[in-house]
Amino acid sequence: MLRVFSVAFWAFIVLTCPVFFAGAVLVWLVTLPFDRRRVVLHLYSSAWAAFYVYVNPLWRLRITGRDRLPWRGAAVLVANHASLIDILVLFALFRPFKWVSKQEIFRVPVIGWNMRLNGYVPVVRGSGASVRRMMDRCDRLLAAGSPLMMFPEGRRTSDGELQPFKDGAFDLAVRHDVPIFPIAVHGTRAALPRKGLILREHIRARIEVLPPLAPGDFPDAYALRDAARASIAKAL
Repeated sequence: MLRVFSVAFWAFIVLTCPVFFAGAVLVWLVTLPFDRRRVVLHLYSSAWAAFYVYVNPLWRLRITGRDRLPWRGAAVLVANHASLIDILVLFALFRPFKWVSKQEIFRVPVIGWNMRLNGYVPVVRGSGASVRRMMDRCDRLLAAGSPLMMFPEGRRTSDGELQPFKDGAFDLAVRHDVPIFPIAVHGTRAALPRKGLILREHIRARIEVLPPLAPGDFPDAYALRDAARASIAKAL
C-alpha cells in the first residue's frame, strides 16, 4: 500500500511542479524591478514546498521557535540533515533565507531552475574551487542582508546520528559578525531515509529553532561550530 501511495505522491509532485514553476516565473518578473533580494519569490517557493508537506496525509509538521528568526538582517541558519524531506519542512519556516545546496540539485529540471531563479548558492562537494566560489557568493549575500540556510554536516546522515560539522557556515558568521541560528529537525528520517523513495508510515516531524549564538561570545569559529553542534545534539 505504501509503495502505491509513494508512486502516486511522487507523480503528483512531478505533475504539479511545472505549474508552480510557471507561477514562480510570473512572481519573478513582476517583482524584479523592486525586489533585488528576491524575498517575494523565496516566500512563494516556501509556499510551494510546504504545500507538499501539508497535503500529504502521512505527514504532520509542527514548528517551534519560529519567532526567533528575523525577517530582516543577515544571519546564518544551520540545521541537521537526515532526509530529503528536510528541505520541504525547512521551507515551511517562511523566512527569507538563501539555500546553500549541492550542485546536483540545481541540475534537476524545474526544481533546479527555480533554485537558480531564487539566487540560491550551489556547491560541488570535494571541489576546493567550488567551495571558494560558494563562500564568495555567501559573503556577498550576507553583506546585502540576506540570511543563509546551510547543512553543516555536508550530507545526509546514513545512520541517524549527527555527523561532524564543517567550518564554512561558522567562518561566515564570524567574518560578518552575524548570529548563528541552530535548528533541530526531528522525525524526517522516519518518513524517507537516505536510500530509497518509498515513504514510510505516519510521521510527526518537528522543526525546533533554538536560541541564537553570537560570534562575539566565542573565541573563534571552531568554538562557535562546536557550540552549534552541541545545541542541536542536545535538542535531538
